Amino acid sequence: MNSTYSKRERFKSWRARRPFWGATLCILSGLIILWVPAKLYEVAAAPGSILFVGFFLGGLTLLMGVLTFIMPRLSTLLGVLAIFASVLSIMGALGGFLIGTILGIIGGSMLIAWKPEIASKPAEQESKNDNFAEKEVASGKDTLSE
Repeated sequence: MNSTYSKRERFKSWRARRPFWGATLCILSGLIILWVPAKLYEVAAAPGSILFVGFFLGGLTLLMGVLTFIMPRLSTLLGVLAIFASVLSIMGALGGFLIGTILGIIGGSMLIAWKPEIASKPAEQESKNDNFAEKEVASGKDTLSE
């Protein structure tokens, strides 16, 4: 039972440092958007078909979700790209019957709104100590013995 607890805590720690739900919704949106052209491929595979646009935009939405898990600091840029790709997927994949588009917009918005944790408790204590030293130096008091 102890190993399960540690795995759960590790997952919570990993999840807290990433925009987990936004990236998960983008991945789900990409899969739904990709599902429509995959089903229509047998019927509409003709020269001049725009199904490749559906594959491209669905794959791009899926890729933005996966990249956000890998590089969480780029979540704002990846969120904007995910929103654009999911809205434009209406042309080539019917937006996953609009469900994929709506999930992509919500997930991309969550990626844009996510802010990383700025500092933990020990880092805040160190910065307070540094501020004290900076204030002493700025005040002109010479506390160092030579």
